[in-house]
Amino acid sequence: MIGNIKTTYLLHQEQSRDWPDDTAATPLTGKVPSPTVNVYRQMNRIAIQAVICVTAFSFGRRWERKDMISMKSKVRTILTGALVAVTCLAAVGCGSSSAPKEKSASETSKKEIKVGVTAGPHAEIMDEVAKEAAKQGIHIKVVEFNDFVQPDKALSDKDLDLNSYQHQPYLDNMVKKQGMKLKSIGKTILMPMAVYSRKIKDLKNVPDGAKVTIPNDPSNGARALLLIQQAGLIKLKNGNSIEASVADIVENPKNLQFVEIDAAQIPRSLDDTDVACVNTNYAIPAGLNPQKDSILVESKESPYACVLAVRDGDENNETYKKILAVYQSDPIRKFVEEHYKGSIVPAF
Repeated sequence: MIGNIKTTYLLHQEQSRDWPDDTAATPLTGKVPSPTVNVYRQMNRIAIQAVICVTAFSFGRRWERKDMISMKSKVRTILTGALVAVTCLAAVGCGSSSAPKEKSASETSKKEIKVGVTAGPHAEIMDEVAKEAAKQGIHIKVVEFNDFVQPDKALSDKDLDLNSYQHQPYLDNMVKKQGMKLKSIGKTILMPMAVYSRKIKDLKNVPDGAKVTIPNDPSNGARALLLIQQAGLIKLKNGNSIEASVADIVENPKNLQFVEIDAAQIPRSLDDTDVACVNTNYAIPAGLNPQKDSILVESKESPYACVLAVRDGDENNETYKKILAVYQSDPIRKFVEEHYKGSIVPAF
């Protein structure tokens, strides 16, 4: 019996030499085993050795009873200690493999950041921001939209990380009316709204019953009405309220007819209307320069500065703060001033 046990033990020792080293790559995957795999390898080895020891001591009939009792006691002590050690190692190994890891700032910056914009100047400027951000290891994917609603919806639905296309009053309205949990983290540019016409050269010559086209979203609609009021053509009930609507017009001596359509479509309506209030981000792609082609342009003191928006809770994200800093940097200021020549101005 002892001979058989000795043979088994020696065979186990021989096989152990062929077992892969804990730090060596496995032949199938080519990958170094994880700490958890190494723990279970050690458990397997200890278990085999323990069985061999117990068998040897249990069936060693040539030993004296006194020696047998002493040896069994030692074996129990050894096995108990080994079991405790293995259990602790297994617990530590399992815990470390399943515990969630918090992403470092460097890991976050390596992630592709999706920024929603509207086509035109917002997209062009964000492309420049992306180039500058890449120098800091921040990778931005610019996602273009063709309306004013989807960028906020996509941000709210977590399809975007940030968006850059709207002014503060518009964002406030989306939060208030749509219940979207979005927040501004800083100003970007001011894109003054302007009044255009292919039929008249001066707003003083607007005919009675003229058709005036304005954006159909509440904030930009109010902005257009304030601009028409600035020209002295109407008077609003709430004065300079950024929540004004067509229903708030209390004086309209020329009986102007207001037509509300999607802001992106207004430049195309110039041939079908007498006067149109156009957002600069849609005017420029249509070949309109607010400084040269308009008959009235919004003041630079306008409260309608555009902002960089995020979801509530992300306002302290370090990567997003870095993107804002890049946007508000000298290279982007220079690009805006040289490229748009005053039709768009930095708001920072």
